[in-house]
Amino acid sequence: MKLIEAKHYQDMSQKAARFIIEKVNRLPAPVLGLATGGTPLATYQCLREDHENNGTSYKHVYTVNLDEYVGVAPDDNNSYTYYMKKQLFDHIDIPPSHTHLPDGMAEDLEAECRRYESLIERLGGVDLQLLGLGLNGHIGFNEPGTPFSSETHTVELTDSTREANARYFDSLSSVPSQAVTMGISTIMRSKQILLLVSGAKKADILAKLLSEEPNEDTPASLLKMHQDVVIIADSDALSIVKERGITY
Repeated sequence: MKLIEAKHYQDMSQKAARFIIEKVNRLPAPVLGLATGGTPLATYQCLREDHENNGTSYKHVYTVNLDEYVGVAPDDNNSYTYYMKKQLFDHIDIPPSHTHLPDGMAEDLEAECRRYESLIERLGGVDLQLLGLGLNGHIGFNEPGTPFSSETHTVELTDSTREANARYFDSLSSVPSQAVTMGISTIMRSKQILLLVSGAKKADILAKLLSEEPNEDTPASLLKMHQDVVIIADSDALSIVKERGITY
């Protein structure tokens, strides 16, 4: 596990974008696992600007997203499909057929989960998985208590996760209660993982991740068992780690 300190959120985002761009330029057909939410927004902005200014091409890139809400149509502005198009896909030259998210509108969600697992396998696995860190230690939508052996599955979202995402909706009551998410085992099969952590509100859970033994109450703690994890965290997120002198 490698930890890279960033000065602030924008610095973290620029470092993350450079990390992704290097992978895109080096591999012949990279498979990127992508995340949504607030943390990667500036990273995607940096990727858009690099594409426009430097011409980095994504024609050879494939993407698989971590998750999608259940019952939210792809063209709904609250869907993660819409988010990805708005924040990245519509601004770069990636073929639409190369971009993949779970289908939260599928009639048979169990079959959809199996399809998504097969898709990732067919693509040859994820070369670089981008992750954010939930306040309760979730990665993807894998909430505390999710078995480490889990593959892509449907999950009931906790109140804290729904509250954290409520800012994107008209009200808390309109936040979906379920999502389809890559499982922890699915994430751990990625060849490399890039975890982004920003802000003082994430300081406690980052310290917990780095100091605890892997346990299912803190899903992200299993990342310590992966062979190639890079964490880019800003100074605020690292405040408790430094205060307690936590080693990892």
